[in-house]
Amino acid sequence: MVSPPMVEPGQLKRAMIDSTAGAIAGCVSRTVTSPLDVIKIRFQVQLEPITSWALVQRSLSGPSKYTGMIQATKDIFREEGLPGFWRGNVPALLMVMPYTAIQFTVLHRMKTYAAGSSKTEVHIQLNPYLSYISGALAGCAATVGSYPFDLLRTILASQGEPKIYPSMRSAFIDIFQTRGFRGLYAGLSPTLVEIIPYAGLQFGTYDTFRRWTMSWNHRHYPNSGATNRKDGLSSFQLLLCGLAAGTCAKLVCHPLDVVKKRFQIEGLQRHPRYGARVEQDAYRNMIDALRRIMKSEGTAGLYKGIIPSTVKAAPAGAVTFLAFDTISDWLLSISS
Repeated sequence: MVSPPMVEPGQLKRAMIDSTAGAIAGCVSRTVTSPLDVIKIRFQVQLEPITSWALVQRSLSGPSKYTGMIQATKDIFREEGLPGFWRGNVPALLMVMPYTAIQFTVLHRMKTYAAGSSKTEVHIQLNPYLSYISGALAGCAATVGSYPFDLLRTILASQGEPKIYPSMRSAFIDIFQTRGFRGLYAGLSPTLVEIIPYAGLQFGTYDTFRRWTMSWNHRHYPNSGATNRKDGLSSFQLLLCGLAAGTCAKLVCHPLDVVKKRFQIEGLQRHPRYGARVEQDAYRNMIDALRRIMKSEGTAGLYKGIIPSTVKAAPAGAVTFLAFDTISDWLLSISS
């Protein structure tokens, strides 16, 4: 029989610190990277091929609304102004606060069970496989807890001008009337399938990169006291670790993110100037969606928005982890 982890004082305080730091870190990261997220979503929900060559190959007439990242940026700015890049940011923040709070709280709890201690320095030395599993479970819990806001974010960010849904409330009412309560969780299955490898890779590789960087510091600067952090890492090094972790995770999981977005907007209204809409019951399930997207849009269809997504993943991961570690350290210092 496995003995439970050692109960240490301050567990409730640590949970509060993790959830608070996670929520703030998520809001900062989401707001900073919102323009890239909006561009990514516009590509992902566009059924028409992105490139002119793809249009010729598939004998399709008429240009796609968005054909490249720079072109999309110019079009959104010209048609919607600067606020267009933060479209859907309110539900995004409402999503990210519970998401990151749940994610980091569950992550710390899982690592505490796995390591038998709640100390961060012990968690850093955790077996990489346990880090991956802890990250995956934390991501699943956070996804279920915040998913309706993610759905509303996608719907509001995917529309341009003129707006189909003028507010989050109008989008919510239409979804509820059109698809019922289950409609608020449309696309949850591919999201959970995506989040397991994504969160696992993100947190697992982040811990791995931190260990490698700590070892590098010990070898090259054994007597350095340049940082006040217990792990000996600088803010710049934490930024690089978060950047690498976010990039690795996004490159692997992007096709499932495309499928998730298609399920989220399935059957909902879409202005004709932005192309065809995803009809109701267009996909039977996740596998069918992958197959149909490949058939009608080619393999490139599964990677629509990969450039802004990858560009976004790096700073998003970096800002999130840097903000979380910095804020949690500060909260620990003022509460001790």
